[in-house]
Amino acid sequence: MRKKLIQFVLLLCSFSLFATQAGCSSFAGASSTTAPDDNYRTFYEIFVGSYYDSDGDGSGDLNGILQKLDYLNDGNAKTDTDLGFTGIWLMPIMPSPTYHKYDVTDYYSVDPAYGTIDDFKALADACHTRGIRLIIDFVMNHTSSQHPWFTQALAYYATLQPGQEPDLSVCPYTGYYHFSREKAGASGWHRAGTTDWYYECEFWEGMPDLALENEAVQQELQQAASFWLGLGADGFRLDAVKNYFSGSPNSNIETLRWFNDYVLSINPNAIIVGEAWETNAVSLSSYYKSGVQSFFDFPLAQATGSVSAVIRSGSGASLASVFSRAGETYAAVNPNYIDAPFLSNHDTTRISAQYVNDEAKMKFAAGLLLMMDGSPFVYYGEEIGMNSRGDKDENKRLPMHWSDTDLTGTPNPPANADAFEQKFPALDAQQDDPLSIYNYYKNALRIRNENPVLARGTSKVVSSFTSGSVCAISKNWQDQTILVVCNNAETSAQLTFSGTDFAKFKIVGSLTVDENEITFKSGELTLPGYAIAVFVLK
Repeated sequence: MRKKLIQFVLLLCSFSLFATQAGCSSFAGASSTTAPDDNYRTFYEIFVGSYYDSDGDGSGDLNGILQKLDYLNDGNAKTDTDLGFTGIWLMPIMPSPTYHKYDVTDYYSVDPAYGTIDDFKALADACHTRGIRLIIDFVMNHTSSQHPWFTQALAYYATLQPGQEPDLSVCPYTGYYHFSREKAGASGWHRAGTTDWYYECEFWEGMPDLALENEAVQQELQQAASFWLGLGADGFRLDAVKNYFSGSPNSNIETLRWFNDYVLSINPNAIIVGEAWETNAVSLSSYYKSGVQSFFDFPLAQATGSVSAVIRSGSGASLASVFSRAGETYAAVNPNYIDAPFLSNHDTTRISAQYVNDEAKMKFAAGLLLMMDGSPFVYYGEEIGMNSRGDKDENKRLPMHWSDTDLTGTPNPPANADAFEQKFPALDAQQDDPLSIYNYYKNALRIRNENPVLARGTSKVVSSFTSGSVCAISKNWQDQTILVVCNNAETSAQLTFSGTDFAKFKIVGSLTVDENEITFKSGELTLPGYAIAVFVLK
């Protein structure tokens, strides 16, 4: 009975000029501003092997993503059948001996488990038809120990006599990695076969570190980047940029500057997002000196990040500072930065673990993410509240939970993953529930897409409205001002618009975590627990 009532309420919402009902937004009253085709995107991160299996071999693949593309964005702004993501990040797709594929054996191909180069081109073309930008993981800190560069170098070292030095003219690949006789027993170094030489491998012995200062290595990586851009990739996610030269941020920044400049010389609109795992915003900001436009905003993310901390605090002022921090910190280093906020990814616990399956807080955290400046990233499965467990990476990369009854296309889990039950329903069940996590994400994404200022405007705290559990943020872009008001508490909060600078603003979008309503009448706003309301001047 309750479900039918809510569905009726949602139907009424589509005709209302005021978004006052549970969990819905008034699309008729939303901003009519058309978002430009720029680098501001809302990205969906996909671990290909766990997403959708198109051929029944147990592994997710590129054709599987192609088959599910309409789920993410069907390219028709007039329909309401897709989520509305405008960017996709594919975790590594190049050949690799491991399930995660962060150790490349060939920079010019697709791993056979995922498909072919033609499959990639077809996916890229379909993305572009829908207005989606497609970026891929580009791993250049290291290769696989099975990469031909490394195997040839290792074979050559095995031929050297005691005390003999390598000759680059005989085997240039010896200069592609860092080899040393003096590093026996040193952390991050491993013995090269049975020789008295050691090679650098900061992560593990199967991932020898590349000598990125070597011009020949740089040329190899430039050619590989150009290759993928030519196939339709719109840019790259750069893995482990802090580890290019461990302990030398300046060298890392210069390496990023070289790669960024080269990629932009090929495609001036290319998107590059760096993984600089810094949990301090000031430390992270130094990487913007490279000219790279975006870095993942680690200070926001994970169970220990600022979003989780402020939700626990219940403070509106603390939440407001989270919104405004990026503009205050990163813009000072690179005024053209585009923040890349996220809550979880393939290396971290999922949002469900961060909030111990508290659905209201999970939704609220997602709503906050999708109201932030820049290009937010959402990890696949977060839109349905998928669970992870413990520190094992495989448990964070489980198959997408499409259905409990129809397992067509559901890949096998990674080999070492633990079996455990998902706490929230599968996608097909959530699609029919207007109060599901899925429909919350769908509404939040629609509000974001209909109001481009949310991404492109810089957040500024509205101190007169920020008090107690209430956080109010204004953003300006192209002569438009938008106001985002959030209630960072389980209990309801009130706000008076009459007599303020925002008295003539109208509500254009709302997000609630349950059946309770947002009301806005005669200049008085009532926000239920963990509700978010979006206003513009009409």
